[in-house]
Amino acid sequence: MSDKPTIGGYLKRFFIGRARNPNEANLFRNISLTAFLAWIGLGADGISSSCYGPQEAFLALGSHVYLALFVGLATAATIFIISASYSQIVELFPNGGGGYLVASRLISPSVGMVSGCALIIDYVLTIAVSIASGADAIFSFLPPHLQSYKLTVAIAAVLVLLFMNLRGARESILPLVPIFLIFLLTHIFGILYAIIVHLPSMPGLVSSAAQEASATSSQIGFFAMMVILLRSYTMGAGTYTGLEAVSNSMTVLREPRVKTAKRTMTYMAFSLSFLAIGLMIGYLLYDVSFQFGKTSNAVFFENLTASWNHNAAVTFVFLALLSEALLLFVAAQTGFLGGPRVLANMAQDRWMPSKFSMLSDRLVIKNGILIMSIAAMAVLFFTRGSILILIILYSINVFITFVLSQAGMVRHWWNEREASTRWFRRIFVAGTGLILTSCILVSMIIMKFHQGGWITLIITGALIAISVMVRRHYYHTSNLLRRLGNLIAVATEAMEADGGKAAQKRIEPDLNSRTAVLFVNGFNGLGLHTLFNIIRYFGNTYKNFVFVQIGILDSSNFKNEERVRQVNTAVNEELKKYVRFINSQGYYAEAISSVGVNIVDEAMQLVPRITERFPQAIFFGGQLSFEKGMLLSRWLHNYTVFRLQKQFYDNGTPFFIIPIRV
Repeated sequence: MSDKPTIGGYLKRFFIGRARNPNEANLFRNISLTAFLAWIGLGADGISSSCYGPQEAFLALGSHVYLALFVGLATAATIFIISASYSQIVELFPNGGGGYLVASRLISPSVGMVSGCALIIDYVLTIAVSIASGADAIFSFLPPHLQSYKLTVAIAAVLVLLFMNLRGARESILPLVPIFLIFLLTHIFGILYAIIVHLPSMPGLVSSAAQEASATSSQIGFFAMMVILLRSYTMGAGTYTGLEAVSNSMTVLREPRVKTAKRTMTYMAFSLSFLAIGLMIGYLLYDVSFQFGKTSNAVFFENLTASWNHNAAVTFVFLALLSEALLLFVAAQTGFLGGPRVLANMAQDRWMPSKFSMLSDRLVIKNGILIMSIAAMAVLFFTRGSILILIILYSINVFITFVLSQAGMVRHWWNEREASTRWFRRIFVAGTGLILTSCILVSMIIMKFHQGGWITLIITGALIAISVMVRRHYYHTSNLLRRLGNLIAVATEAMEADGGKAAQKRIEPDLNSRTAVLFVNGFNGLGLHTLFNIIRYFGNTYKNFVFVQIGILDSSNFKNEERVRQVNTAVNEELKKYVRFINSQGYYAEAISSVGVNIVDEAMQLVPRITERFPQAIFFGGQLSFEKGMLLSRWLHNYTVFRLQKQFYDNGTPFFIIPIRV
C-alpha cells in the first residue's frame, strides 16, 4: 500500500490541515477555547447586534426619544436575566446541549426536538444575516457600480468561514481576534467619551426621560405608552441572540468547562449590556436621528467627532464603522460553532441522521459545518442577500428556544424545591426569563408574521416533520435489529456451558491455515449473525478467527481524555466476548482494537499488521439488508462496510460482505 499523498491530499492539507491524533497528549487543552476566545467566537453574534439592535429600538420610539433610557435599562436587565438563567443551564448540563437538551430532559423529547429544530434554523439565519449585513456595510464604502458583486462576496465569505471551521474551532477564531478587539475599543471609547464630555448634563438626561414618560402618559395614556415601549423593546430583541450559544458549545470550552462557560457568559453579558445602553445614551446626547443611507451608529460617531481634528475624526469613524462591518462577518462564527453542535446532539437522539454526530480527522463536526454552510448559502441565494428580507425571518426561532429552555428550568426547580435550599432564587430567575422571552416571542410573531415571518415558521415546521420521519425510521430499524438479539443469548449459553474449558486447553493458532478476519461493532446480533454465516457457508475452512473493532470517537464521547479511555476499554471488553465464544467452539481467536474518527482509515492501518501475522487472512464484514428500501436510507445509515470493501479492493486485499436480511 502506497502512502504517497495524492493531489487531493495536498489540497486538503493546505486548506484544512493535517489530521489530528485523538490520543495526542494535551489534545483537549490545545483545541479547546479559553473564556476570552469563547467570548469572541460565541459572543460575536450578540456583540454585533449592537450594530443594529439599539438602532431598531431607538427608531421605533419615534418622537418619544427619551423613553430610550427605559428601553436601554430593560434591555440590559433582560440580557443579565437570560445570561443568569443560561448559567444555571451550564451547571445542570456541563457536557453541553443547551436549549435542546434542557427541553428534552426537563420537559419531553418531542419538545426538545422542536427547540432543536428552531435553533438550527436560527443558526442558519445567524450566518446568513451576519454575512449579508457585513456585505452591506462593506459595500457602503465602495462605489455604487460594484453593488452587483455583493452576493458573490457574501457567498465567498461563507466559504472562507467554512474552511476556517473545518480546520478547528480554535483555528477559526484566532484570525478574528483583531477585528473583535478593534470593534470593542472604538465603541467603548466612543461611549465613554460621550458620557464623560456630557457628565454635568447626565442628571438632566434622567430628568428629561422622567418628564417624557409623564408627558407621554398624560397625552396618550399609560397603556398606549407601554405599547410604544414594548414595541421598541421587541424591535431590539436581536440584541439577545447568541446568548444561548455557550450552553450549546460546552464541549469546545477549556476545562473546567462550567467555570469557563460562566466566565464567558459574564464577559458577554457585561459587554453587550454596556454597548446596548451606552449607544442609546450616546444617541440621546448627540441628537441622533434617522438619516437615509447611514446607520444610527455612523451618525453618532460623526456627531461625536465633529469637534475633533479632521484627520483624527475621519480615522476614528472609519475604524469604528469598518470594525462594525467586519464584526458582522465574525458574528456568523456563532452559527458555525453552535449549529453543528445542536445537529450532533439531535443525531445522538436519532432525530437527525447519525452522520451529523461524526467527527472529521481534524476532530470537528464536519457534516454539521457543511450543512450549515450549504443552508446559509441557499438562503443568501434565494433572498439575493437582502438584509431587509433576512431580518424579517430572523430572531423568531431563538425565542422559541429561549421560552422552552426557561420553561424547562422553571419545571426543574419546582420539582427540586424540597431538595434544594436555593430553589426559589433560581426559579425566580428562570421564571422572569420565561415571562420576558414569552412576551418578546408573541410580540415578534405578531409584528413579523404578515411581513414574512410565517416563512420561518413553515421552514421550522418542515424541519420538525423531517426529524419525526428520521426518528421513526431509526425506531423501525432498531425493532428489526431486535430480531437478531436472541443470538446473543445463544452465544452466552455456549460460553457458560464451556465454563472456561477452551481457555484451559490453550488453543494455538495455525498461522499457515486460512484466517477469517471479521470487523464488528460490538458484541451484538449483527456481529454474531455474520460470524455464524461464515461458519455455515465455509464450514471448517477457517481455523483462526480475528475480531477487529474500531471504537469511533464522535461528538457524544469525544469530550475529554477520560471519555476516550472509556471508549477504548468498552471496545476491548466487547472483543473479549467474541474471543471467549469462538474459543468455546474449538477455534483459535484473537482480538484487535483501535480508536479513531474514521473506520476506513483506522482499518487500513491495521491491515499490514494482520496480514503479516496471518498471511492467509480473508476479511469479512456484515451489512444489514432491509426488506423495504428507503429513499434516504443511504443518508440515514453509514454503509461503512461498502467503503471498507472498496478500499480493500483498491489495495488488492479480498473483502467479503455477508448480507444480513432483517
